Amino acid sequence: MPSHPHLATSEWTLDYPPFFAWFEYVLSHVAKHFDQEMLKVHNLNYASPKTLLFQRLSVIFTDMLFVYAVHECCLCVDGRKAGEELTKKPRFILAVLLLWNFGLLVVDHIHFQYNGFLFGLMLLSIARLFQKRHVEGALLFAALLHFKHIYLYVAPAYGVYLLRSYCFTTSRPDGSVRWSSFSVVRLTSLGLVVFLVSALSLGPFLALDQLPQVFSRLFPFKRGLCHAYWAPNFWALYNTLDKALSIIGVQLKLLDPDKIPRGLMTSGLVQQLEHTVLPSVTPLATLICTLVAILPSVFCLWSKPQGPRGFLRCVVLCALGSFLFGWHVHEKAILLAVLPMSLLAVEKAEEASIFLILTTTGHYSLFPLLFTAPELPIKILLMLLFTVYSISSLRMLFR
Repeated sequence: MPSHPHLATSEWTLDYPPFFAWFEYVLSHVAKHFDQEMLKVHNLNYASPKTLLFQRLSVIFTDMLFVYAVHECCLCVDGRKAGEELTKKPRFILAVLLLWNFGLLVVDHIHFQYNGFLFGLMLLSIARLFQKRHVEGALLFAALLHFKHIYLYVAPAYGVYLLRSYCFTTSRPDGSVRWSSFSVVRLTSLGLVVFLVSALSLGPFLALDQLPQVFSRLFPFKRGLCHAYWAPNFWALYNTLDKALSIIGVQLKLLDPDKIPRGLMTSGLVQQLEHTVLPSVTPLATLICTLVAILPSVFCLWSKPQGPRGFLRCVVLCALGSFLFGWHVHEKAILLAVLPMSLLAVEKAEEASIFLILTTTGHYSLFPLLFTAPELPIKILLMLLFTVYSISSLRMLFR
């Protein structure tokens, strides 16, 4: 494990927190019974039939946590229309929208990653907050951050909600904070949970003086503004505009073609390239844009919490703001907004409409992950099935 942050056997550097390294270490003890060759670090692009079998089975097995989390989330949904048949109940529809989510199916079972397990932790933490088990929800989310730090996108919503709705025990009649209700004991309990999880994850690296190396892997700013695939966010449009202006500039002989950078801004590799015409974007600039995008929702969550559902709306907006303006955003990050939005979609018609727009555009943006010819009809059919069910079930629910 001490060598985890120093491995450089692949051009795709390791950028997962320590808990995920331990998770894969546990998996390796099972994987050796399938094919030991897959465990050799320098054996890049190895793909034997037994390796593929292990990967698929391990994803299915770890997705059991996601199934359990979906069950807990369904219990948090208003169980109205209890007299109607099962398929028309909000809880059943929510279960299908989450378990049969096209985007998660693509990134977990076809593109292959353990996102179902990770989103299970996220949904379970949300369910615990709905159930007023705040410390347990904080524990689950803190652990999640040390499995995959992409969930930092929604950390402001968690932090503000727990501070406002748990550490402050009551509000004024107008909804504003009652400062005298602040509980030091509750704040201490939350702080202790976060500290213990962080100490367990990062403590060994702190003792070995390797924290700088760990953080350099977790936040690889030199990879560039955009990911290998074009996540459909603001910076994708910015890059497109810069490219168009550079072409026009060359044609009008305003730019020297020999001085235009030849690298690809979306290669995803460890490199940092400059824009040709427009000002180059720095990580700090993306951070400022992201904060500006999410601050209104965070402020509303503080001033008028509106309970767990207000928190959930803030989670969705934080995820979308980070997706639109973050640095080196992966296209799968759209699921951080899509999956929580599913819980809201089965409770209000207005939010169901937003959900349908979000899922249709967000899922379509995942198409580049499946780029081979045999996968084309599969992804089209699966997305059509999910979209048709989403539209028909939500329309039936709110008619």
